Amino acid sequence: MAKDKPSKLKARLPRGLADRGPAELAGTRAMLDTIRRVYELYGFEALETPFIEYTDALGKFLPDQDRPNEGVFSFQDDDDQWLSLRYDLTAPLARHVAEHFQDIAKPFRSYRQGWVFRNEKPGPGRFRQFMQFDADTVGAPTVAADAEICMMAADTLEALGIARGDYVIKVNNRKVLDGVLEAIGLGGDENAGRRLTVLRAIDKFDKVGIEGVRDLLGEGRWENPAAKSGDFTKGAGLDEGQAQVVLSMLTPGGGEFLPASNTYLEGRQELDEIEALVNAAGYQGRVRVDSSVVRGLEYYTGPVFEAELLFEVTDEKGRPVRFGSVGGGGRYDGLVGRFRGEAVPATGFSIGVSRLAAALTALGKLEAAAEYGPVVVVVMDRDQTGHYMGLVKKLREAGIRAEMYLGNPKNLGNQFKYADRRNSPCVVIQGSDERAAGTVQIKDLIEGAKAAAAITDNAEWRESRPAQFECAEAELVEKVKDVLGHHGVPYGEARG
Repeated sequence: MAKDKPSKLKARLPRGLADRGPAELAGTRAMLDTIRRVYELYGFEALETPFIEYTDALGKFLPDQDRPNEGVFSFQDDDDQWLSLRYDLTAPLARHVAEHFQDIAKPFRSYRQGWVFRNEKPGPGRFRQFMQFDADTVGAPTVAADAEICMMAADTLEALGIARGDYVIKVNNRKVLDGVLEAIGLGGDENAGRRLTVLRAIDKFDKVGIEGVRDLLGEGRWENPAAKSGDFTKGAGLDEGQAQVVLSMLTPGGGEFLPASNTYLEGRQELDEIEALVNAAGYQGRVRVDSSVVRGLEYYTGPVFEAELLFEVTDEKGRPVRFGSVGGGGRYDGLVGRFRGEAVPATGFSIGVSRLAAALTALGKLEAAAEYGPVVVVVMDRDQTGHYMGLVKKLREAGIRAEMYLGNPKNLGNQFKYADRRNSPCVVIQGSDERAAGTVQIKDLIEGAKAAAAITDNAEWRESRPAQFECAEAELVEKVKDVLGHHGVPYGEARG
């Protein structure tokens, strides 16, 4: 009886997640280094928090959900405590500040970079794991801290190569929005759900326009309104008068007719102060007040900001679309206070790293080119492995990335193919003749590739032996540095 063949495990990536290769990682690393330099220029210092927090530390501010296993990825520990993967970098910061409140200098200015996780349905451009890069000031009660965050966001985008006029930092205030909602009868905990629906409707203003928002404030909106087809989004159920008050915020000049509640007036005053501060610092046009900015999470209590790119790209159907938001943030004076029983002022800004990287790539500002790999020392004689390792050691001690070929050395051609696949700038060759003479051969693969493009005849190729030369073994490090320097390939400092 024939034995059943063992089942082969299928290699598959979970939905909403992505692998990233050397080219993408190199481009992202360069972008992150630029963001870090700007944040540090403003006096922010690095902080790292873990991927996992107690679920109650994340609190009621889960992304549009109220159960531990929705919106976030959660599990129970062996002591029956609920734990969750962080869904942003702000809630863990609040926990850290509250836990170390007596030991940290306040205002506490930190930046954090890391992965966050959303247990949501994945789709095009919507991932379950993505990276954010945040900067926050905790312990500063005045809107000067909010204005500074906005100015830093503008400086960060320009440092990354986004031209002035191709972006704007838009600012609004949740107090203005809350004042309007209170005025139309949507105050109190019992109306929390309807308030969120109204805020989401306003947030879609850039995508659906004033009439689309009107539909979402009323009974709802079809994906294709003219044909009343596609997905249907249920509206907030406001009557005509209530909807008109909300819509007046989005209409130029219409704000003067809004109800003047104390909450609303306080929010307007804060926006006026921010506008005066950024204008005094020379950020006119770069930072501006915009009443359509909402920001989704409920923990915002004051000014909210959004970094929007204004240039157009083409969508999957070739249609021109504005690139849109690449980051945002706001003031959250209640988040740290949940742990302390007292208000602790805080404000911050978060960059969506993947989305910003896509924007920079579209602008040609982020080259997704793989970095050069290590110099490869090929193995000509198996009994000389120790000697080849010695050559590699000399290169590494000089700060040059290097490795000895560790595969089957029988086929020399395969070793050269390996070096090509590693994007190696050059290989080091030493057979018995070279070793006896105290020399090595260095083959410049970058120059060789250029020559190969111009050579079509095999005989010509063999005769030219492009970009290969001999040098004394004692000159190995110096000559490899010459090759790297000629092509602009960086190497580190010598050790020892």
